[in-house]
Amino acid sequence: MITATNLSKIYGGTKVLNIDHLDIPAGQSFGLVGNNGAGKTTFFSLLLDLIQPSSGNIFNNEITVSESEEWKPFTASFIDESFLIGYLTPEEYFYFVGELRGANKADIDNFLSNFEDFFHGEILGRRKYLRDLSKGNQKKVGIIAALIGNPKVVILDEPFANLDPTTQIRLKKIIKELTENKETTVLISSHDLIHVTEVCERIVVLDKGELVKDINTSEATLNELENYFSREVGATHPEEL
Repeated sequence: MITATNLSKIYGGTKVLNIDHLDIPAGQSFGLVGNNGAGKTTFFSLLLDLIQPSSGNIFNNEITVSESEEWKPFTASFIDESFLIGYLTPEEYFYFVGELRGANKADIDNFLSNFEDFFHGEILGRRKYLRDLSKGNQKKVGIIAALIGNPKVVILDEPFANLDPTTQIRLKKIIKELTENKETTVLISSHDLIHVTEVCERIVVLDKGELVKDINTSEATLNELENYFSREVGATHPEEL
């Protein structure tokens, strides 16, 4: 489904991402972990054609993302609050995304009814603009909006950050249900090793732009990751790019 070949990104003479080859099969729940500066956000930005690669290509369902927009109808994402439209209410934003995905208001209302426990009474019917919501509630809106229209690829950057523990638990359930049918490919980046090992069947570790571990999740995975990140690195990591 997702393939990267000879993919690199260079900023100011520094190579911040360098992946020779990476395959993510259709229907896989895929986790990307690494310290700040590892290249996680850079990889997702390349996958979404937000930035251009310095070399190589990244493909979504055999479509070169930097050369065509044919991947966009079946791909959805939420990276941060800049993906939202601040002067809209949550309802207006959901309807806007629904229209883009070919869904009417009735379709969206029915869809949103599945997430009442996730919204916890803090999103709908509050007559607030998105810009006035807390970071956590903005994230709730962005994540659920990304699921509108049954996309085949869902990309979520740090989905658990800024969410309270109860909402994190609800989100893990949503992600697991999303990937149960093996028809939706879900890519998640996270600093939270516990959450990512619970929801992802495969985890890749990036370190300073290099792919250093590729793990099929098992009972031993969390311990393996904790051992890796607790090692003495001998240097601080640059700020995430």
